[in-house]
Amino acid sequence: MQSADRPEVSHFTYRVTWSAEDGEFLATCAEFPSLSWLASSQVEALQGLQDLLGEVLADMEEQGEQVPQPFADRNYSGKFNLRVGESLHRELAIRAAEDGMSLNQYVLRKLNAA
Repeated sequence: MQSADRPEVSHFTYRVTWSAEDGEFLATCAEFPSLSWLASSQVEALQGLQDLLGEVLADMEEQGEQVPQPFADRNYSGKFNLRVGESLHRELAIRAAEDGMSLNQYVLRKLNAA
């Protein structure tokens, strides 16, 4: 039985990719990078990982461990600070000025393009 405080397994961030090395589909979870599940189909890989994660969450709760909040359920301000070296800061400021935009606009454009 799921606790009211425990997040829904379906709210976590999953990725299913083909693993040529294993010859099967590999499901992973961004919030739990040490967990994965292999299966012959994408659906089975995802379901297997979700089932495993449900067991892990129940065990964490039983042991009094803090369960990570799914990325989808977190609030983001849209701001983050990034420290760069003085020379990189200068180079970015110059490139932004050459492109006729603020440093913030320039970096945002580069991040969106990545």
